[in-house]
Amino acid sequence: MYAVLDIGGTTIKYGLAAADGSLHHIRRVPTLGKDRQTPVMETVLGLCKALLNEHPVQGIAISSAGQIDSRNGRVVFATESLPDYTGTPVKSELEDQFKVPVSLENDVNCTLLGEKWKGVAQAHANVLCLSFGTGIGGAVMIDHALYHGNSYSAGEFGHMHFAAGGIACPCGDSGCFEMYASSRALEQQLQKKTSSSKTLPVYFQNAQSGSQEELAAIEEWASYVSLGIKSLAHAFNPSMIVIGGGIAEQGTFISDKIQYYVDSRIMASYKPLHVRTATHQNDANLLGALYHHLKQHHSY
Repeated sequence: MYAVLDIGGTTIKYGLAAADGSLHHIRRVPTLGKDRQTPVMETVLGLCKALLNEHPVQGIAISSAGQIDSRNGRVVFATESLPDYTGTPVKSELEDQFKVPVSLENDVNCTLLGEKWKGVAQAHANVLCLSFGTGIGGAVMIDHALYHGNSYSAGEFGHMHFAAGGIACPCGDSGCFEMYASSRALEQQLQKKTSSSKTLPVYFQNAQSGSQEELAAIEEWASYVSLGIKSLAHAFNPSMIVIGGGIAEQGTFISDKIQYYVDSRIMASYKPLHVRTATHQNDANLLGALYHHLKQHHSY
């Protein structure tokens, strides 16, 4: 068995996995503790210690938010949602402590790996993944292999330029793609259009029940998403786009809309380009972390 963890800005999902990808005893805890003051690595060390005390574990596979040097198992950069995490040598710290092999990979890369191993992307060699949340994360697979970039920072699709003189972005620029097409942006657009403060799942439920106001806003958002995908498709020429993040729970209701607008915008020579939601949704990161670990340590 392997310990598997998915480190996010809000929660850490953790549990056990067998080499065949079956997941067991999956739980969640706040990343920074209930008081939001606990250092990330203190939480991670505690979870790993508990898992290894309870079960015989032959390795630790981790999916993590942030820009990740997966070869050396180090955090290149993390946002302020994970304080003091930038630069952390996660792999060496855990291997020194627990004496088992440890692997670390970016969370969106893990989503794509999970879908490539056990999900919707199994038959595809060239795939992009867009993960929608507060921002938009990305992952690139070329000829069946992840592309990490020069500094392990490839896939920051959310910071493609989208609108000249547009909405200010936390990155320091303005008009970034994620300010218009992230899940948070969609929720804000819906709140403004409906003069309400519901959550995104409620808006989706209303739209599927026939609310034209919500449906129109979601259609507009899908059009925004397709504009970003158009640029990515013409740059990378993938055969599939995987939609990840919480919005993947909407399944074909959302992917069919994005597919429609993408098909209307890309050149004929780039078709067919399949837009699909992650079939494993919230478990894809854990599956991808395990797959990365098996490939890195066992030549899987």
